[in-house]
Amino acid sequence: MAADSTSMGTQLLVGALTRDSQFLMIESASNDAAVLHLLKREKPQVAVVSAKLGEDRGSFELVREIRSQSATTRVIVLLDASERATVLEAFRAGAHGVFCRTEPFRLLGKCIQCVHQGQVWASSSELHFVLEALAKPAFLNLQANGSSLLSVRETDVVRCVAEGLTNREIAQRLKLTEHTVKNYLFRIFDKLGVSSRVEVVLYALGNGGPRTPAAANGRRSHVATGSPKAPVAVSVAVRKTAT
Repeated sequence: MAADSTSMGTQLLVGALTRDSQFLMIESASNDAAVLHLLKREKPQVAVVSAKLGEDRGSFELVREIRSQSATTRVIVLLDASERATVLEAFRAGAHGVFCRTEPFRLLGKCIQCVHQGQVWASSSELHFVLEALAKPAFLNLQANGSSLLSVRETDVVRCVAEGLTNREIAQRLKLTEHTVKNYLFRIFDKLGVSSRVEVVLYALGNGGPRTPAAANGRRSHVATGSPKAPVAVSVAVRKTAT
Protein backbone atom coordinates (compact mmCIF):
# COMPACT_ATOMS: atom_id res chain seq x y z
CA MET A 1 0.00 0.00 0.00
CA ALA A 2 1.27 3.49 -0.83
CA ALA A 3 0.15 6.88 0.49
CA ASP A 4 2.10 10.00 -0.39
CA SER A 5 1.43 13.47 0.98
CA THR A 6 -0.65 14.44 -2.10
CA SER A 7 -3.03 12.54 -4.39
CA MET A 8 -0.82 13.22 -7.41
CA GLY A 9 2.25 12.05 -5.52
CA THR A 10 0.48 8.83 -4.55
CA GLN A 11 -0.66 8.17 -8.12
CA LEU A 12 2.85 8.70 -9.48
CA LEU A 13 4.36 6.50 -6.78
CA VAL A 14 1.86 3.67 -7.33
CA GLY A 15 2.20 3.93 -11.12
CA ALA A 16 5.98 3.68 -10.96
CA LEU A 17 6.01 0.74 -8.55
CA THR A 18 3.33 -1.09 -10.53
CA ARG A 19 5.81 -1.38 -13.41
CA ASP A 20 7.62 -3.95 -11.26
CA SER A 21 5.61 -7.15 -11.70
CA GLN A 22 6.52 -8.42 -8.22
CA PHE A 23 4.45 -5.66 -6.57
CA LEU A 24 0.65 -5.70 -6.31
CA MET A 25 -0.09 -2.10 -5.39
CA ILE A 26 -2.93 -0.59 -3.36
CA GLU A 27 -3.42 3.16 -3.74
CA SER A 28 -4.62 5.14 -0.73
CA ALA A 29 -6.01 8.63 -0.48
CA SER A 30 -3.66 11.08 1.23
CA ASN A 31 -5.26 11.14 4.68
CA ASP A 32 -5.18 9.13 7.90
CA ALA A 33 -8.71 7.77 7.70
CA ALA A 34 -8.26 6.37 4.19
CA VAL A 35 -4.96 4.73 5.10
CA LEU A 36 -6.38 3.05 8.20
CA HIS A 37 -9.54 1.96 6.35
CA LEU A 38 -7.51 0.27 3.60
CA LEU A 39 -5.17 -1.19 6.19
CA LYS A 40 -8.08 -2.89 7.95
CA ARG A 41 -9.67 -4.10 4.72
CA GLU A 42 -6.62 -5.15 2.68
CA LYS A 43 -3.99 -6.06 5.31
CA PRO A 44 -1.05 -5.07 3.08
CA GLN A 45 2.30 -6.70 3.69
CA VAL A 46 4.15 -3.40 3.34
CA ALA A 47 2.89 0.19 3.70
CA VAL A 48 4.87 3.03 2.13
CA VAL A 49 3.70 6.30 3.71
CA SER A 50 4.90 9.88 3.60
CA ALA A 51 6.30 11.40 6.77
CA LYS A 52 3.95 14.32 6.14
CA LEU A 53 0.86 12.16 6.60
CA GLY A 54 -0.72 11.92 10.02
CA GLU A 55 -0.15 15.56 10.89
CA ASP A 56 -3.65 15.82 12.37
CA ARG A 57 -2.72 13.04 14.80
CA GLY A 58 0.73 14.36 15.63
CA SER A 59 4.07 13.58 14.07
CA PHE A 60 4.37 9.90 13.07
CA GLU A 61 1.25 8.97 15.03
CA LEU A 62 -0.12 7.36 11.86
CA VAL A 63 2.85 4.99 11.82
CA ARG A 64 2.05 4.01 15.40
CA GLU A 65 -1.58 3.42 14.45
CA ILE A 66 -0.59 1.20 11.53
CA ARG A 67 1.69 -0.83 13.81
CA SER A 68 -1.06 -1.08 16.40
CA GLN A 69 -3.85 -2.11 14.04
CA SER A 70 -1.91 -4.49 11.79
CA ALA A 71 1.09 -6.17 13.38
CA THR A 72 1.89 -8.02 10.14
CA THR A 73 2.18 -4.83 8.06
CA ARG A 74 5.72 -3.49 7.81
CA VAL A 75 6.06 0.27 7.41
CA ILE A 76 8.42 2.33 5.25
CA VAL A 77 8.43 6.09 5.83
CA LEU A 78 9.19 8.41 2.90
CA LEU A 79 11.33 11.35 4.02
CA ASP A 80 11.91 14.63 2.23
CA ALA A 81 15.32 14.88 3.90
CA SER A 82 17.43 12.54 6.04
CA GLU A 83 17.45 14.67 9.14
CA ARG A 84 18.56 13.10 12.40
CA ALA A 85 15.46 13.96 14.42
CA THR A 86 13.10 12.77 11.69
CA VAL A 87 14.94 9.49 11.16
CA LEU A 88 14.98 8.71 14.88
CA GLU A 89 11.32 9.61 15.32
CA ALA A 90 10.34 7.36 12.42
CA PHE A 91 12.05 4.35 13.98
CA ARG A 92 10.76 5.21 17.44
CA ALA A 93 7.23 5.20 15.99
CA GLY A 94 7.79 1.65 14.73
CA ALA A 95 8.93 2.10 11.12
CA HIS A 96 10.82 -0.81 9.60
CA GLY A 97 12.60 1.40 7.12
CA VAL A 98 13.11 4.99 6.02
CA PHE A 99 13.61 6.09 2.42
CA CYS A 100 14.68 9.59 1.45
CA ARG A 101 13.36 11.12 -1.76
CA THR A 102 16.90 12.20 -2.66
CA GLU A 103 17.83 8.54 -3.25
CA PRO A 104 17.47 6.95 -6.73
CA PHE A 105 13.94 5.62 -7.25
CA ARG A 106 15.25 2.18 -8.26
CA LEU A 107 16.39 1.70 -4.67
CA LEU A 108 12.83 2.02 -3.38
CA GLY A 109 11.98 -1.36 -4.89
CA LYS A 110 15.01 -2.86 -3.14
CA CYS A 111 13.94 -1.16 0.08
CA ILE A 112 10.46 -2.72 -0.15
CA GLN A 113 11.96 -6.14 -0.85
CA CYS A 114 14.30 -5.97 2.13
CA VAL A 115 11.64 -4.73 4.54
CA HIS A 116 9.24 -7.44 3.33
CA GLN A 117 11.96 -10.02 4.07
CA GLY A 118 12.22 -8.84 7.66
CA GLN A 119 15.20 -6.51 7.38
CA VAL A 120 15.38 -2.86 8.37
CA TRP A 121 16.24 -0.32 5.67
CA ALA A 122 18.35 2.76 6.28
CA SER A 123 21.21 4.51 4.53
CA SER A 124 24.64 4.51 6.16
CA SER A 125 24.14 8.03 7.55
CA GLU A 126 20.64 7.20 8.81
CA LEU A 127 21.91 4.06 10.52
CA HIS A 128 24.64 6.17 12.10
CA PHE A 129 21.96 8.41 13.65
CA VAL A 130 20.34 5.35 15.26
CA LEU A 131 23.61 3.91 16.56
CA GLU A 132 24.62 7.32 17.89
CA ALA A 133 21.33 7.60 19.78
CA LEU A 134 21.77 4.15 21.31
CA ALA A 135 25.34 4.96 22.32
CA LYS A 136 24.36 7.91 24.51
CA PRO A 137 25.23 7.51 28.21
CA ALA A 138 22.53 5.62 30.07
CA PHE A 139 20.86 6.89 33.21
CA LEU A 140 20.99 5.46 36.74
CA ASN A 141 18.53 2.64 37.30
CA LEU A 142 19.15 1.97 41.00
CA GLN A 143 18.15 3.79 44.12
CA ALA A 144 20.72 4.71 46.73
CA ASN A 145 20.02 1.55 48.73
CA GLY A 146 20.62 -0.64 45.66
CA SER A 147 17.03 -1.74 45.14
CA SER A 148 15.38 -1.57 41.74
CA LEU A 149 13.51 1.58 40.82
CA LEU A 150 10.83 -0.41 39.02
CA SER A 151 8.21 -2.78 40.32
CA VAL A 152 7.91 -6.30 38.93
CA ARG A 153 5.01 -5.31 36.69
CA GLU A 154 6.79 -2.18 35.49
CA THR A 155 9.78 -4.35 34.61
CA ASP A 156 7.47 -6.60 32.59
CA VAL A 157 6.28 -3.56 30.65
CA VAL A 158 9.90 -2.49 30.00
CA ARG A 159 10.69 -5.95 28.62
CA CYS A 160 7.75 -5.65 26.23
CA VAL A 161 8.82 -2.18 25.09
CA ALA A 162 12.33 -3.50 24.43
CA GLU A 163 10.82 -6.22 22.23
CA GLY A 164 9.16 -3.52 20.13
CA LEU A 165 5.57 -4.26 21.20
CA THR A 166 2.86 -1.62 20.85
CA ASN A 167 0.70 -0.57 23.80
CA ARG A 168 -2.08 -2.79 22.49
CA GLU A 169 0.27 -5.78 22.18
CA ILE A 170 1.66 -5.16 25.67
CA ALA A 171 -1.88 -5.05 27.05
CA GLN A 172 -2.72 -8.35 25.35
CA ARG A 173 0.42 -10.08 26.59
CA LEU A 174 0.14 -8.87 30.18
CA LYS A 175 -3.67 -9.10 30.25
CA LEU A 176 -4.08 -5.40 30.99
CA THR A 177 -6.06 -2.57 29.40
CA GLU A 178 -4.29 -0.15 27.09
CA HIS A 179 -5.10 2.64 29.56
CA THR A 180 -3.31 0.73 32.32
CA VAL A 181 -0.28 0.18 30.08
CA LYS A 182 -0.12 3.93 29.39
CA ASN A 183 -0.25 4.63 33.13
CA TYR A 184 2.60 2.19 33.71
CA LEU A 185 4.65 3.90 31.00
CA PHE A 186 4.07 7.33 32.54
CA ARG A 187 5.29 6.01 35.90
CA ILE A 188 8.29 4.31 34.26
CA PHE A 189 9.24 7.51 32.42
CA ASP A 190 8.96 9.46 35.67
CA LYS A 191 10.99 6.98 37.73
CA LEU A 192 13.77 6.67 35.16
CA GLY A 193 13.83 10.36 34.30
CA VAL A 194 13.29 9.76 30.58
CA SER A 195 10.91 11.14 27.98
CA SER A 196 10.83 8.57 25.18
CA ARG A 197 10.45 4.85 24.57
CA VAL A 198 13.88 4.60 22.97
CA GLU A 199 15.44 5.66 26.30
CA VAL A 200 13.45 2.90 28.00
CA VAL A 201 14.98 0.46 25.51
CA LEU A 202 18.44 1.82 26.37
CA TYR A 203 17.64 1.06 30.01
CA ALA A 204 16.61 -2.49 29.16
CA LEU A 205 19.46 -3.36 26.79
CA GLY A 206 22.40 -1.28 27.90
CA ASN A 207 22.21 -0.48 31.56
CA GLY A 208 21.89 -3.78 33.36
CA GLY A 209 18.11 -3.80 33.13
CA PRO A 210 15.82 -6.61 32.04
CA ARG A 211 17.06 -8.61 29.07
CA THR A 212 14.84 -9.35 26.10
CA PRO A 213 14.72 -12.90 24.70
CA ALA A 214 16.61 -11.78 21.58
CA ALA A 215 19.30 -10.12 23.67
CA ALA A 216 19.58 -13.13 25.94
CA ASN A 217 20.25 -15.67 23.21
CA GLY A 218 22.60 -13.44 21.25
CA ARG A 219 20.49 -13.05 18.10
CA ARG A 220 20.99 -9.89 16.08
CA SER A 221 18.65 -7.80 13.96
CA HIS A 222 19.45 -7.51 10.26
CA VAL A 223 19.66 -4.00 8.87
CA ALA A 224 19.82 -3.33 5.17
CA THR A 225 21.70 -0.13 4.43
CA GLY A 226 20.79 1.61 1.22
CA SER A 227 23.10 3.88 -0.75
CA PRO A 228 23.15 5.01 -4.37
CA LYS A 229 26.02 2.60 -5.02
CA ALA A 230 25.23 -0.70 -3.37
CA PRO A 231 22.63 -1.46 -0.71
CA VAL A 232 23.89 -4.25 1.51
CA ALA A 233 22.69 -6.16 4.56
CA VAL A 234 24.69 -5.86 7.75
CA SER A 235 24.14 -7.28 11.24
CA VAL A 236 24.11 -4.89 14.16
CA ALA A 237 22.98 -5.19 17.76
CA VAL A 238 20.10 -2.75 17.36
CA ARG A 239 16.41 -3.28 18.01
CA LYS A 240 13.67 -1.08 16.66
CA THR A 241 11.22 0.64 18.97
CA ALA A 242 7.49 0.86 18.72
CA THR A 243 4.50 2.33 20.39
